[in-house]
Amino acid sequence: MCMCGFVGAFDLNSGSKPIDEGLKEELRAQVLDMSKKIRHRGPDWSGVYTGKNAILSHERLSIVDPLSGKQPLVSDDGKIILAANGEIYNHKEIRKEFEGKYNFQTGSDCEAIIPLYKKFRESGDFTLMIEKLSGIFAFALYDSENDVYLVARDEIGVIPLYQGWDKAGRYYVASELKALEGECQTIEEFPNGHYFYSKDEKPVRWYKREWENFDVVKNNPRATDDKGEIINPSVIEKVRNGLESAVKQQLMSDVPYGVLLSGGLDSSIIAAITQKFSKKRIESDSKEAAWWPQLHSFAVGLEGSPDLIAAQKAADYIGTVHHEVHFTIQEALDALPDVIYHIETYDITTVRASTPMYLLARVIKSMGIKMVLSGEGSDELFGGYLYFHKAPDAKEFHEELVRKMSKLHLYDCLRANKSLMAWGVEGRVPFLDKEFIDIAMSLNPSDKMNIRLPDGKQRMEKWILRKAFEDMLPEEICWRQKEQFSDGVGYNWIDTLKKMTEEKVSDAEFARRENRFPVNPPKTKEEYYYREIYSKLFPSDSAAKVVPHEAGVACSTAKALEWDAAWKNMDEPSGRAIAGVHDKAY
Repeated sequence: MCMCGFVGAFDLNSGSKPIDEGLKEELRAQVLDMSKKIRHRGPDWSGVYTGKNAILSHERLSIVDPLSGKQPLVSDDGKIILAANGEIYNHKEIRKEFEGKYNFQTGSDCEAIIPLYKKFRESGDFTLMIEKLSGIFAFALYDSENDVYLVARDEIGVIPLYQGWDKAGRYYVASELKALEGECQTIEEFPNGHYFYSKDEKPVRWYKREWENFDVVKNNPRATDDKGEIINPSVIEKVRNGLESAVKQQLMSDVPYGVLLSGGLDSSIIAAITQKFSKKRIESDSKEAAWWPQLHSFAVGLEGSPDLIAAQKAADYIGTVHHEVHFTIQEALDALPDVIYHIETYDITTVRASTPMYLLARVIKSMGIKMVLSGEGSDELFGGYLYFHKAPDAKEFHEELVRKMSKLHLYDCLRANKSLMAWGVEGRVPFLDKEFIDIAMSLNPSDKMNIRLPDGKQRMEKWILRKAFEDMLPEEICWRQKEQFSDGVGYNWIDTLKKMTEEKVSDAEFARRENRFPVNPPKTKEEYYYREIYSKLFPSDSAAKVVPHEAGVACSTAKALEWDAAWKNMDEPSGRAIAGVHDKAY
């Protein structure tokens, strides 16, 4: 297993004619240089495969099977080569399916992809194959016998993946954009929930769900009636059982792991469930004592920040060995260029939130922790952002959730993965388990909405999730109002960024922003400042276009701005922008 990085280069333009040997050596050296740029993702081992028309380079972070699972992986017949980044949580079930049919070469969970490919390659339709994978992944597979390749990415895009083409038309894929910048003339993000088979003309969407359509879920059983009274507790129990199952499945690890604990609802739930299962080793069906029986939790913030205070309360209640990581404003400002280099975006919210997470990851790695569980995805599944209070009806509420889910790979997943992997720490996100997503997104939207209660108040965001786990958390944590991560680490962090960038970017510079940045001109001085740093690191227009550029308020999509006339001229991602909902609104 490896949450790591890889680079793949493919040249099938000449059909079955192999790459010239001299050119092959030149390309191999180039791919190795590209791979070095992402070695932070996999500092434990490097591997490279050079074939007839393909070169695969891999940087490994070993989490499961550290001794035999180095990559690229090679099939039992030596004809299939795989470079994978991520986790296949159900690999044991897949191994059982292929007992006596395929001779596994390693204990790596990612090797399960190879026999699945063998089974489905005749049809050339790999949707069923990839649906069988439960996990987070991006992979490049080369079938040397047939001189074809298959590239795929997980349903949500938890694992980053980029694709590019050089001036000779060769096709590249890489775990981070920086590996392709300077070598490829065109760079794009590989679409989440898609695969690309070299015999096809373009990527194929393999991840499709009926719950994307509001009409499919609008009449599903409800947990509560219109007054907020519980009428069907089994719906709440299904949420609880589904998330507990997801967390337990994701605890497989041969190295020390921990949990990120901000003190918010989502991370506290994940920490509490993890603590429930952490005493036993998941790999041995909970019969063997855990190798690292004490669960460590980590929180980051400015001295006295809301998150640090709440995280300590949650940790005391759950019983984790808790670690507070304090940072100063100056330390965070100094880190901004490094943060933007690693997260590969100039999006305001992502930069704000990634900086404390980047600083936290360095401390986590220094303590010997190589994997952490985190709470990303909950707000998109349950409507946790405060602007959801303004949703006009269940249809709008649900359709905004679908939109948010489709964009997770551009924001929260990107932040969590790249901020942690900058220091070789793997992040797992149980809320985004494929099976749990189906449970949460199939709930009747009315159960997730902030309905008006008989006393005139609106029901708190993520009510059904809070209710499902209220016995596992202290009341003040379970019913704590939503704080976006960049707010919760300390309001002074965002206030300082606004003030600093206002001073650093002159009015004259900002007035000429469309000339300076014709691709996605910055909308604020704060964004202009980040964009300047980004453009020095990634100067191509392709790199600029990869970054999302959408107006919003408190993490909303542009479409949701229609919900409130007061938002029309706003462009502020902080949760404090939601007046009338946030306790400390502007």
